[in-house]
Amino acid sequence: MRIRLTLEYDGALYSGWQLQSGQDSIQARLESALANIFVENVRVRGAGRTDAGVHARGQVAAFDLPRPFDPAELRRALNALLPADIAVIAAFAVEDDFDPRRDARSRIYEYRVLNQECRSAFEYRYAWLVREALDLAVMNAAARVFLGEHDFAAFRTLGSEERTTMRRVDASEWRRQGAVFTYRVEASAFLRHMVRTMVAAMVEVGRGKRSVDDVARLLEKCDRALSPAAAPACGLSLIEVRY
Repeated sequence: MRIRLTLEYDGALYSGWQLQSGQDSIQARLESALANIFVENVRVRGAGRTDAGVHARGQVAAFDLPRPFDPAELRRALNALLPADIAVIAAFAVEDDFDPRRDARSRIYEYRVLNQECRSAFEYRYAWLVREALDLAVMNAAARVFLGEHDFAAFRTLGSEERTTMRRVDASEWRRQGAVFTYRVEASAFLRHMVRTMVAAMVEVGRGKRSVDDVARLLEKCDRALSPAAAPACGLSLIEVRY
């Protein structure tokens, strides 16, 4: 029987989702908990490889049960073994051919920017502090540039292994509530550091350091050297994976 999990986690203390030698990762913690329950190694596959410091509210993972186990009881057992910053919020049986990555239709991320002069003791783990005033209207104009299918080569980490840098973006919008600007983006898939680099470019537009046309030119030129450094990982969260 294959089990599908939905997880949320605070990624601040982890090297990301994926197993990495000598590093503490979400996948490593989950597989360790499963090994404790089943007394054998269990390999878990995730819907997306969130980077170091990136959070999730709706990560999806799947694995095959070594022996029969009620999914609701499994959720309770995992939550008893996992650290407080990782939680399994749903567990249920799925078809044996379910693949959390390949079967995903789209993924939704959010990025939070705290736009105020002073740092916050509560927001520092979950938002990028930007002290300069930001213009929401021009940031949204820049966000609309990303809609549709484009080559996002200028917004990826150099050296990442991808068959193609073409991606389709279905939603791209900034909203503001008080001092917090939240960017929500939905796409078929994302390149490594793609969202964080997009956010960095749009924040430069909001600061008045780039224009909306500059962002369009970054897409056209496909040159990573022309784009800004990626925004900090702390502001990014995987919100939902849609199937």
